[in-house]
Amino acid sequence: MSQRPATPRFAAGKAEMLAPGMTVGLYGGSFDPPHAGHRHVALTASKRLGLDAVWWLVSPHNPLKHHAPGEIEARVAAIRALIPEPGHVVTTLESRLGTRYTIDIIRHLTKRYPQVRFVWIMGADGLGSFRRWGHWREIAARVPVCVIARGGSPLKWRLGQAARQLAHARVQPVAARALVERGAPGWTYITAPLHAEASSILRRER
Repeated sequence: MSQRPATPRFAAGKAEMLAPGMTVGLYGGSFDPPHAGHRHVALTASKRLGLDAVWWLVSPHNPLKHHAPGEIEARVAAIRALIPEPGHVVTTLESRLGTRYTIDIIRHLTKRYPQVRFVWIMGADGLGSFRRWGHWREIAARVPVCVIARGGSPLKWRLGQAARQLAHARVQPVAARALVERGAPGWTYITAPLHAEASSILRRER
């Protein structure tokens, strides 16, 4: 009996070669540990925006968190096990470049791939803390932002300072696919509750 081919894994160099015209979601975080909620955010954004790929940018350390994260190699392996779907690239680019802030990665990628359309992906909690990110206004000016809420997210995140200051650039969820074409500044807030199985897994992980 012939063996089924293994799902191809993305080697660091090959995965990070992007073609002009591609639409790529950038999903950054420490992912310590990665869980069903992270997977849900990435898959929902990919589907709703019609992305060609999602890059999971694994940060060596989150400047907004005070505890040291687990070993980056272990987190990368855990993410790859969590999200084996084609098109999801797990990368340690931030660690390799020695960058600390999200804006540094965005500057690097938009300069390296000027003909690729990037969109930043975050959970609703990220929107709540967005104004504390270094150069957050420049982030919003350089790439569109897609916020995925799992349902039950505090209203204060959606009505916070960053959301108010970017209200003029908000795109309704029904027009989410136009967000990438429109470019920055632009953002959308999509509420997409976890299905029962994923929600159960997330509760166990907590």
